[in-house]
Amino acid sequence: MAQLYTNFIFLSMDEKLNVAIIQAELEWEHIDANLEMFSEKIKGISEKAELIVLPEMFTTGFSMNAENLAEETEGKTLNWMIKTAKHKNAAITGSVIIKENGAYYNRLFFVFPDGNYKNYDKRHTFTLAKEHLTYTAGKDRLIVEYKGWKICPLVCYDLRFPVWARNTEDYDVLIYVANWPEKRVNAWDALLKARAIENMSYCIGLNRTGEDGDGYVYNGHSAAYDVLGNAITGLDRAEEFVEEFELSKQALMETRDKLKFLQDRDAFSLE
Repeated sequence: MAQLYTNFIFLSMDEKLNVAIIQAELEWEHIDANLEMFSEKIKGISEKAELIVLPEMFTTGFSMNAENLAEETEGKTLNWMIKTAKHKNAAITGSVIIKENGAYYNRLFFVFPDGNYKNYDKRHTFTLAKEHLTYTAGKDRLIVEYKGWKICPLVCYDLRFPVWARNTEDYDVLIYVANWPEKRVNAWDALLKARAIENMSYCIGLNRTGEDGDGYVYNGHSAAYDVLGNAITGLDRAEEFVEEFELSKQALMETRDKLKFLQDRDAFSLE
């Protein structure tokens, strides 16, 4: 399978966050094969990368076969993430099928370079695919503080619900990891850009490509946008690729200070 590495996109500001995103075809329900594949791709990521983003259910594809695929929290995949984060001296994030206290979760891990981690359970389970019948929905949103940046990582279907992503904590980066099908990719493209604009934050969407075991086709379109909705990465790519780019905290703060849109947001709380 061909792999495309693009050059760094430099923004001439201070306080950078170097991000690597990996858009890949997943081996259906084959944990070991996917871990091996991502290990190979990660080897080619430069030492400048500080955050590596992987897709939703990156070891299995978007499977409802949780009974046979679920891992304990500190199972094979999380241990792989911890080992990889330490080896690359970079944070790594993506979601995994997890079993805990008799329930199954579509759980995102954010693993720090020192091996510590935080997790987020997907809030909006995808009822169209009957995800809600297998997986328990999360209740709490996660804000990660990393290298002076505040990051809000979410999962796939969460993208359709703007209130859940509402930037009340003044986070700097919004991340969606996904298995978002080709037939609805126009919504993916539009909503990623919208979330960046309305929250005045960077927005990164990392999707998979290829076909899964249920016959659903994915065409990627992984992308990153700045606070005004301008594309940082190339758009509309369906092939596998690894791309590295920089985010600028100074550019983010200067734009927010100039436009002050977040100061005019409505005041309400989410039950």
